[in-house]
Amino acid sequence: MNSSQLFWWRLLVAVTAGLVLFGLILVVMPGFTLQGFSLLVYGSTAHLSTFGPEAVAYISLVHAVLGAVMFGWGVLFMFLALGPIRRGSLDAWRMFAVSLVAWFIPDTAFSLLSGFWQNAVLNVGFALMFAIPLIALRPFVKHERT
Repeated sequence: MNSSQLFWWRLLVAVTAGLVLFGLILVVMPGFTLQGFSLLVYGSTAHLSTFGPEAVAYISLVHAVLGAVMFGWGVLFMFLALGPIRRGSLDAWRMFAVSLVAWFIPDTAFSLLSGFWQNAVLNVGFALMFAIPLIALRPFVKHERT
């Protein structure tokens, strides 16, 4: 791995660590998560609290489940990045990239169709953070290097 490839690989690892951290935040900081998504979608950190305690509890559950899934997804990505992608595995690179596309298309489409464009914008940001280093690493990942 040359210095340029090492830079992109380190960025991929850092972005993946961010995904793991974001997933954990969704699980362990429900108040912060509610305020953040309320601000993102409604422009006010307190708007979700007007939905009533039962609805807020359910939204918190959904955020926690989403966070746990993101945490697990991020751990898998980290194993791919630290092992086979660093060794130049095209298969691992494809697993990473296809998984991101498989998340991005339905999540972003549903967000737009349901009127929550703010989530679609958030998705674009997440996707770009992964796409940039993955695209930069594509010439490196030709085959498994031992």
